[in-house]
Amino acid sequence: MAMKRVAASAVRAVASSGKSSSSVLTKDLHASSGGKKIVGVFYKANEYAAMNPNFVGCVEGALGIREWLESQGHQYIVTDDKEGPDCELEKHIPDLHVLITTPFHPAYVTAERIKKAKNLQLLLTAGIGSDHVDLEAAAAAGLTVAEVTGSNVVSVAEDELMRILILVRNFLPGYHQVINGDWNVAGIAYRAYDLEGKTVGTVGAGRIGRLLLQRLKPFNCNLLYHDRIKMDPELENQTGAKFEEDLDKMLPKCDIIVINTPLTEKTKGMFDKDRIAKLKKGVLIVNNARGAIMDTQAVADACSSGHIAGYSGDVWYPQPAPKDHPWRYMPNQAMTPHISGTTIDAQLRYAAGVKDMLDRYFKGEDFPLQNYIVKEGELAPQYR
Repeated sequence: MAMKRVAASAVRAVASSGKSSSSVLTKDLHASSGGKKIVGVFYKANEYAAMNPNFVGCVEGALGIREWLESQGHQYIVTDDKEGPDCELEKHIPDLHVLITTPFHPAYVTAERIKKAKNLQLLLTAGIGSDHVDLEAAAAAGLTVAEVTGSNVVSVAEDELMRILILVRNFLPGYHQVINGDWNVAGIAYRAYDLEGKTVGTVGAGRIGRLLLQRLKPFNCNLLYHDRIKMDPELENQTGAKFEEDLDKMLPKCDIIVINTPLTEKTKGMFDKDRIAKLKKGVLIVNNARGAIMDTQAVADACSSGHIAGYSGDVWYPQPAPKDHPWRYMPNQAMTPHISGTTIDAQLRYAAGVKDMLDRYFKGEDFPLQNYIVKEGELAPQYR
């Protein structure tokens, strides 16, 4: 069973580190019986919570699982307060068993927090992307980390296509003219283009990247992709996308670059000043992956100089973005808060996925294999 295998990995981790195994073993002894303390960290919806009964991804909605959990004798605490030594989350770290959080309002699970969490067994991401967790520390502690794979891939791919069009057609200046009472066609048209015929490259062609390529095909673009794994030939033919093994050879060819790779130690800061300087002048970039893949100041400087003609995305580092974050004020940006993967449809999918995994956890059953990010002390391939 899942918890037995977690225990086995914990024993191996402790043995390799030479540390005492008692605290790790205790986690497994409590894995299959008794009520659990479950903490959820989500964004607060305030007055918007009551406007849609399916708005479950917020503090007030609590993934729609409160009644179910409490009816089984579990304690369920939900908060948006996640930062600093006196925050609400910190009060519950020492005795929680399960922590649920989202990429849209991530609770950063550091090695220090993991060390304090003596009862912690399971870390669940309501959505996709678990880089807010120190995965190496989680693996060493014998924890299971899982997410709801596939739950919001359509949502993010659709959002990426929207952002590409917003940048290519120079949409935002026209919108601002309307709300400001202005009318200056030239001020928009001088840098508005068609998407047809442009070269679009995606850095990463996993579930989201492939969906984006499929959606871009009708626009008659020249499609390129870079990934650690080449796509199936049938899918490659279907999208018309060409595989580029060398990332730095692909990037200068692109009029538009879309980031679709997870945040790992290898991809952190991938787009630094030097790499950005090698991109085509006037390039457009869409990043709904993770903010930390980009060098924040390098992006702001390139937007200011015009080397990047437009930058759009919904991911920042850290999140929520501080008020003085340079991306808020750089020119030619179409940034939003982290919203692409938390549509109402996506919320219902990842809420159902979290409930399914909790149910399996209570019963000592395995999760769907694709949901594991850390299992038995091993990281999923995309995070290695």
